[in-house]
Amino acid sequence: MEECPASFHRYLYAAVGRAYHWLDRLGWTDEQTLAYLGSPGVTLWVLYCAGAPAGYFELKRHEDGSVEIAYFGLLPEFTRRGFGKHLLTEAVKQAWAQRAGRVWLHTCTLDDPAALPNYVARGFRPFKTEGYVAELP
Repeated sequence: MEECPASFHRYLYAAVGRAYHWLDRLGWTDEQTLAYLGSPGVTLWVLYCAGAPAGYFELKRHEDGSVEIAYFGLLPEFTRRGFGKHLLTEAVKQAWAQRAGRVWLHTCTLDDPAALPNYVARGFRPFKTEGYVAELP
């Protein structure tokens, strides 16, 4: 998405991440959001269904030539309908189109239970497992 308004990015992040306790960007100002989205190597892609935003992903190119699927998810109304398979396939396709040396992502137990099986089905394999504690509101 070219020139995404900060308010729309905030909406996507909050709507997709609400059930999974995505908190790290909730306090970002418009300026912080626009600076991030304007960073070299950051791209935002939005999936629409019948004109409504259904989900999104962010790609972030790193200095080592890898491309991270930095954020990925569906709005609650569009889960369990097969959209996640399509959206992840497109995210991987767009990441490789950037001539990535490696395409990667993070997941955790706070993500949707369907996330890891979807990642594995699209060719990802677990690299490292680690535990940490997060305080949730």
